[in-house]
Amino acid sequence: MKKVSILVPESSVMQAIADPQYLFTAANQFLLSAGKVILFDVELVGTKKEIKLNNGMFSVHTDRLLKDVKKTDLVIIPALFGDMPSAIAKNKTAIPWITEQYKKGAEVASLCVGAFLLASTGLLNGKKCSTHWGFQSEFREMFPEVEVVEGSIVTEEKKIYSSGGANSYWNLLLYLLEKYTDRQTAILASKYFAIDIDRDSQAAFAMFKGQKNHQDKEILKAQEYIEKNIDEKISTDDLSKMASIGRRTFERRFKLATNNSVLEYIQRIKVEAAKRQFESSRKNINEVMYDVGYTDTKAFRDLFKKITGLTPIEYRNKYNKMVLMA
Repeated sequence: MKKVSILVPESSVMQAIADPQYLFTAANQFLLSAGKVILFDVELVGTKKEIKLNNGMFSVHTDRLLKDVKKTDLVIIPALFGDMPSAIAKNKTAIPWITEQYKKGAEVASLCVGAFLLASTGLLNGKKCSTHWGFQSEFREMFPEVEVVEGSIVTEEKKIYSSGGANSYWNLLLYLLEKYTDRQTAILASKYFAIDIDRDSQAAFAMFKGQKNHQDKEILKAQEYIEKNIDEKISTDDLSKMASIGRRTFERRFKLATNNSVLEYIQRIKVEAAKRQFESSRKNINEVMYDVGYTDTKAFRDLFKKITGLTPIEYRNKYNKMVLMA
């Protein structure tokens, strides 16, 4: 029997508590229907018997207090809600318990921005981690010793798991279910819950806004120039000259400020602009390509797929309402 302890943190997302409970409970029924024995003992655990969520709109009753859980096989940390430092502070008493269970042999999985609470334990230091694409910059600032894997749906390292944003955590739950049972049970669950079992990237959903939460004025000006001139071919030399900074110093400062190289930043800004056009206009691939400063169809296609996980045509067909209605 696998003991699954779903942590119920303060300031957490109720659905990210209910969904793993639903999945592993349903998995027991799938196993019974297949003539097998149930495998999962699922409990909601927390620091209090009743934990209120969404400013008291909902309350969750835990099955067991943390102090009474001596040993478990899997700890699931749901997504947090609201201001991350505040949410972590509200749950600081749970941090030693998570660490203790891991040291006793439990596996630990964070769902979406539950990665912030997991990282607060220090267990992720020097390891890879996934989280919601919209929180990656904040996560890097708070936990510089953790390697964020951009675009990843599921990350696993040394019995620690993390997932990408929002509904991506379903892919991690299915991944764990397959690991503990078999492929057949995981496929059955994916069909039952209507989840794409093999989706491995959240890149197509990510919106690149540029990291501007820094105080380097020259780099900010360079970022603004890139964003206002997406149709131009912009070089690092051009930008460093505009900023009156030596190239090597400019590259170092740009990387430090934005967490991207100059080339990466330019490419991501151009692809983001292309995505917006594919979503809202009737322009063909070549027209959009020229609008964002590319003339080589293959180079543009390869770059677009590298960043989004989809080809330009696939992206347009997936997200353009005019295409869907045609």
